[in-house]
Amino acid sequence: MTLTDKHFLNSPLTLVLDSLRGLCALNPNVCLDEANKVVYQANPDRSKVAIICGGGSGHEPSHAGFVGNGILNGAICGNVFASPNAGQVRRGIDLVSNSVGTVIIVKNYTGDVLNFGLAKEQYAALYPDKIDRLKFIIVGDDVSVGRTQGQIVGRRGLAGTVLVYKIAGALARQGASLEEVHSVAQWVASRIGTVGVGLEHCHIPGTESSSAHLNATEVEIGMGIHNEPGHTRITPIPPLDKLVHELVELVVNMKDPERSFLDFKDSGNEVVLLVNNLGGLSELELGAVVGATVQNLNKRGIKIQKVLGGTFMTSLNMPGFSLTLLLLRHSSEPNAPDTQRILSLLDESTDAPGWKWSSLQPPQIALDKPVEAANTANKDLAPEPRKIHASNTPDFAAAVEKACKALIAAEPDITRMDSIAGDGDCGLTLKSGAEAVLEDLTLGKINGSDVIGSVLAISKAAEEHMAGTSGALYSIFFSSLVQGLVSASDKTSSATAELWAAALNTALERLYTYTRARPPSRTLVDPLAAFVKTFSSNLSSQDAFASAVSAAGKAAEATKDIEAKAGRSAYIDAQQLQIDQVPDPGAWGVKVILESLQK
Repeated sequence: MTLTDKHFLNSPLTLVLDSLRGLCALNPNVCLDEANKVVYQANPDRSKVAIICGGGSGHEPSHAGFVGNGILNGAICGNVFASPNAGQVRRGIDLVSNSVGTVIIVKNYTGDVLNFGLAKEQYAALYPDKIDRLKFIIVGDDVSVGRTQGQIVGRRGLAGTVLVYKIAGALARQGASLEEVHSVAQWVASRIGTVGVGLEHCHIPGTESSSAHLNATEVEIGMGIHNEPGHTRITPIPPLDKLVHELVELVVNMKDPERSFLDFKDSGNEVVLLVNNLGGLSELELGAVVGATVQNLNKRGIKIQKVLGGTFMTSLNMPGFSLTLLLLRHSSEPNAPDTQRILSLLDESTDAPGWKWSSLQPPQIALDKPVEAANTANKDLAPEPRKIHASNTPDFAAAVEKACKALIAAEPDITRMDSIAGDGDCGLTLKSGAEAVLEDLTLGKINGSDVIGSVLAISKAAEEHMAGTSGALYSIFFSSLVQGLVSASDKTSSATAELWAAALNTALERLYTYTRARPPSRTLVDPLAAFVKTFSSNLSSQDAFASAVSAAGKAAEATKDIEAKAGRSAYIDAQQLQIDQVPDPGAWGVKVILESLQK
């Protein structure tokens, strides 16, 4: 099947902002911070818990379309299918700042989890008194990726996420405490199952035309909202009733050890049904899907308490739909949230346009309103970190420069690897970060007389100049390295080997809280962990650093033979990766950095 690659736009580079400006014209109750692509409520009630979310654009009305009374206080938007960076997220947190707390809800994609997590960690480092007022929820409702394939990356976040938004937002609007909002939202997130199906991949504006991924008689079950492949292709396309039966079976079948994510009982099950248009389905077909799904659930004896249908979370113009079931409290679960309360929260009125709303007021001309000084001035209150110097001050800057130049030189090789094993951007991402660090070196922001300040500068360069997952991973690691250096430097003014070892272990453990990847995982974690652990265990040896670099190199080489369980490679055919014998590009980048430092 051929999908159109023609679009109505001024430029692919301005499409996201152009769309957000239009949203704010449609809804005068929201404002737009253009610099950070944050849509936020114009006049929020700051005495109540705030709910924010975000992620890549291209899923409209998610996420910005759900900003409004009773759902979201703010949404942080990345470029198409790309996570916003931590700086954008921090701005979003500031814009909804209040006295009671904020719940951050993200879909389970590595870039989203890392960048939103990094923003939260940076708040912890800078404003310790605020950390208890920030709660974090990761929603993974996909059932198409089985437990074995997704044991590291987990379940993808799909349309069921909007139910978490709505219930959390309505509860917050009623004045519930931060703990209650977080607890109920977390419960809802754990009770959702979603499966998608498509007739073809979507087309990303600004990219080259591509040949059809599916032929005219094929349908793909389990297709993701970023063009990730599904787990089954069926040809010929079955009648709708049969297709819906297959989809519902994936969600409710308790005998499937790979996909029995929800605890359906033999009887007495009650659900909320959400039928979602993935972007390119006609309203005529969507109505038929709703009818077929209701009929199928009725035949199974599953009681439907509420049906929601429409466009909630899309994949640009993908011709397809997804089915979501929210499993409500069973009679055998007396401590779970009351069913009538959950339903009433879904029924709460809202002025968010994504939830079937339209404004009767004229468009608002001023898209960005000034924010109270209290919300923007707190960045100036951050304490100045103490200074420690490198054991050899000139060598510190020279080593950083050498590592950056090595990464830049390795870009073509890393790009080639990632074109096979990922999405092709790893080499350019690392190069961009290296160039930014070199510029900071030239400006004197990185030097051996202030190791902590230098590592902070490197973290900031990674955050602002390295897109997506890699930038977040590097920035989280270096931000956590700063925390480790500060904690371990109470009794010294020099960055000794022992100090580095303690700080590196702190950074690695902190990184582990935001990724499930553990060695061996075919990710950059493999050589990074090998280096940290080997260095720490050989401090008494003069060859500690050399041994650690050697261990990291071997770990990076070994990724050629490891099945991918995390990152984009987890969605690539495992057999093809084995045939190509390509190492993980992110792991290779770590190898390049460390080996250049040794030289």
